[in-house]
Amino acid sequence: MIIKPRFEPEELNLLRYLYRRLELSVKDENHYLNLEKGFAGELQFDRLMQEVPDDWMILNDLLLESSNTLFQIDTMLIAGATIYIFEVKNYEGDFYIENEHWYTTSKTEIKNPLLQLHRSETLLRGLLKELGFNLPIKPYLVFVNPGFQLYQAPLNLPAVFPTQLNRLIEKLKSTPAASKARYAKLAEQLISRCLKENPFLRVPEYSYEQLREGILCTTCTSFLTPFSQGILICNECGCKEESDSAVLRSVEEFKTLFPEMKITTNGIYEWCSIISSTKVIQRILSRNYEKKGRGKSSFYVSQ
Repeated sequence: MIIKPRFEPEELNLLRYLYRRLELSVKDENHYLNLEKGFAGELQFDRLMQEVPDDWMILNDLLLESSNTLFQIDTMLIAGATIYIFEVKNYEGDFYIENEHWYTTSKTEIKNPLLQLHRSETLLRGLLKELGFNLPIKPYLVFVNPGFQLYQAPLNLPAVFPTQLNRLIEKLKSTPAASKARYAKLAEQLISRCLKENPFLRVPEYSYEQLREGILCTTCTSFLTPFSQGILICNECGCKEESDSAVLRSVEEFKTLFPEMKITTNGIYEWCSIISSTKVIQRILSRNYEKKGRGKSSFYVSQ
């Protein structure tokens, strides 16, 4: 049973919007693409975890604090009287380990993912003690990409490779059952301890003037153009969309990128740029948002 679902990270959402409308630096673009790939890997692992028994408790994407130190857990499974924590990696390509350092086959050193896993295990153990629980923790480094290969890995490496994923699930299914009530309380306490916002967001500075205006295609993220009355079309992939839903998507994007700016008819008209008139924008906003104020000073808020 999924006790805490996984949501798209705020940082990823922001960078995705910026990537489509702004030419990012190489560093920021690589960071964005790594976040996309990492999140895709986590979703892939989530699909596998759907096969575990319903009475096991799954908590996704935990951002916790212990000993004044923040740590993050991709996936936690409370199964029986054991806590499993999984650090999910969507690495692709050939890697090797040498003297506890990790490298690509081009001899570029990467961050040792085991260090993060061990750090999370240690901090979680301290937090559990603080909450009055003394449970064994089994940490795993999970590689989900079938195009991943690791050479010179020690036999005692707490890792699950792509060809071992199904065996991992079968192993978890065979975990002996235990009293659920006590551990449900633990799950609730952990969720209550989760930080609501990540203080380490890495988003480049930007302004409205820097971003390209327009409405993006939901399929290929190209910019839409008018097709016929009430319908927009993507000239790249041919996808068609009603203007109402397209405008509402763009409003949500605007709110994410510029949370300090008010939603006004003229503002959204300029942001969408391809809608025929402000009257169309006003109609869409009036039907889906609550209007505040009158005349030129009016603006819209979520209902």
